[in-house]
Amino acid sequence: MKKVLFLLLILGVIVGCSTTNNPAISGAETNGSKYEEEPVRIANDSLEYEIIITDIGFPRFLNTQPPESYYSLSFLERRNQFFVGEYNRRVQDIRYSRQLYPQRIEYDPITNYGKEVNYLLFQYFRYFAREYNQDFPGVRN
Repeated sequence: MKKVLFLLLILGVIVGCSTTNNPAISGAETNGSKYEEEPVRIANDSLEYEIIITDIGFPRFLNTQPPESYYSLSFLERRNQFFVGEYNRRVQDIRYSRQLYPQRIEYDPITNYGKEVNYLLFQYFRYFAREYNQDFPGVRN
């Protein structure tokens, strides 16, 4: 379980490091005001894991999405199982960049991650597909 979430963190760091440097989101002065994005933290102490998504732009994207209450837990779990499966398929496929797909994600459909974790993971897959022009079936850009 810890491996899955650690891999998502690594993915976020790798993808975040490959983005262009935009002073408006990197904390630089813009028109006299300073803007900094904070990493998104996903944690469940009882399951002993933590994900920190450091991908620049994800917090802003998340603020434009429907709230967590808009989705049912079963919908989020089904979509995440599908997205993780597609992601893992791409890890094994040499046609896809190792920078975007460095390692498999171990998402256990039996484990109850809770709604918040599933919501944030779902939204991150949507962001990832849109931001890096990845055609994930079922993701509307």
